[in-house]
Amino acid sequence: MKEALKSPVGQYPDLAKFIQGVEKRVEEGYFQKGAEILINRTPGRLDLMGGNDDYTGGLVFETTIREATLVAVQSRPDQTVRFLNPAVKSLGWREKIEFSLADLMDNGIVKPLEAVRAWINKDPARAWCAYVLGNLYFLINRYPGKVNHGFSLYLESDVPLGKGVSSSAALEVAPMKAIAEMYGIQVEGVELASWTQWVEIALTQSACGIMDQLTVVMGDEGYFVPMLCQPCQPQPLVKLPENLRLWGIDSGVRHSVAGLEYESARAATFMGYRFLCDFEKLEPKLDESGALPRWVEPQWNGYLANVSPSRFRKHYESRLPETISGEDFTKIYPIHLDPFTPVRSEVTYPVRAATRYAVEENWRVHNFFSLLSKPASMIDDATGFLLAELMYLAHIGYSECGLGSEATDKLVELVRGEKSHDLLGAKITGGGAGGTVAILGWNTPEAEKAFKRVLDRYAAWSNIVPYVFRGSSPGSDKFGILRVSYC
Repeated sequence: MKEALKSPVGQYPDLAKFIQGVEKRVEEGYFQKGAEILINRTPGRLDLMGGNDDYTGGLVFETTIREATLVAVQSRPDQTVRFLNPAVKSLGWREKIEFSLADLMDNGIVKPLEAVRAWINKDPARAWCAYVLGNLYFLINRYPGKVNHGFSLYLESDVPLGKGVSSSAALEVAPMKAIAEMYGIQVEGVELASWTQWVEIALTQSACGIMDQLTVVMGDEGYFVPMLCQPCQPQPLVKLPENLRLWGIDSGVRHSVAGLEYESARAATFMGYRFLCDFEKLEPKLDESGALPRWVEPQWNGYLANVSPSRFRKHYESRLPETISGEDFTKIYPIHLDPFTPVRSEVTYPVRAATRYAVEENWRVHNFFSLLSKPASMIDDATGFLLAELMYLAHIGYSECGLGSEATDKLVELVRGEKSHDLLGAKITGGGAGGTVAILGWNTPEAEKAFKRVLDRYAAWSNIVPYVFRGSSPGSDKFGILRVSYC
């Protein structure tokens, strides 16, 4: 075997295991001996602050996790495309997907998006492949001259599904990075994040912001990825201070970004934006010049995050309806300002809470960012108190939008109940009702003991032994492309 990678394989315990899986596929004949295989590793992410504020233009503060998706791709001389993902078999999905590039074409023209979606949806057992196939569909449209042959792809992932740690973003980014490289297309950074965000929105029809994709692309071990989502402005990475530590606890409650709770909260936010435009007599216009269409106006440029919290409280909050049905909203405003979420007539939307969260979360994250950017020597008990309060306020605001759960609330309550103050703060992470709780604490043995007490108490309350996320790992760009071949 020949291999070349900036970082040694030993740096990634999951990579060594994955290489063994690749070797097995070579022996089985899935991959051809002697031909180059390209590998990428993309981790999941933990949302420390700013969750659900990316689509409103807020500042978000994310980090990667150790768990990752690994993809191996090998070029084929014919038009056949093959996907292999053995782990999904246990979920009732089909582990092997095979088709031809010709299946994506109609008389030499790439088929419309709706036709590709229909092919995927025709067989629910191959639903998982939408994220991978979406990458190919994007590339064949953008680089038709380069996407001229098939390939074999093998995938493994230990990023848990439905836990609020961006399993979907990892499943998009790793294949896109490797497939593009195979076709001689180099992509990284914001561009890679934007391409894969398009895949999730357009092909899987899951409305999402860009923070997940950018984090798993540009993250690094021991660092946070701050970004202003207007639409995507990454800031310099921030190192986790040496005297602090971050954990994630899986509540055991599954969430879905495509679920009704997320959809409702997101739609409610854009309803609030429409009301505010009306209050200021602004007429938004559809801007289709970027990768994704969005509504803009001259005062806030289409982003609720640009509304100041004090102005919101004084001039707008009391004028917003606390809730409104989709039917009643549509009567007032036939055009909804989010191109990616429907307004359902039967749903009651939390307009005031969702709008308030979008405005105030951006302010909270800016403060959090400033505090956590200090040297470790300057992060004292007073700073720790402020960090904790910002996290708790974020959690409350999130829950008011209907995105919390009893389980995640319980975990936050248990952290807050620790009287020793070794654990600083906690909040839900991810896009839906359930998922994971992020916990910030001091990097001390006492804090680890306090964390263990929270785990034990939650297990006793829920009858669930929770999964724990510890540590981080390099993002897709940092890992790069590992090239291997077998004689």
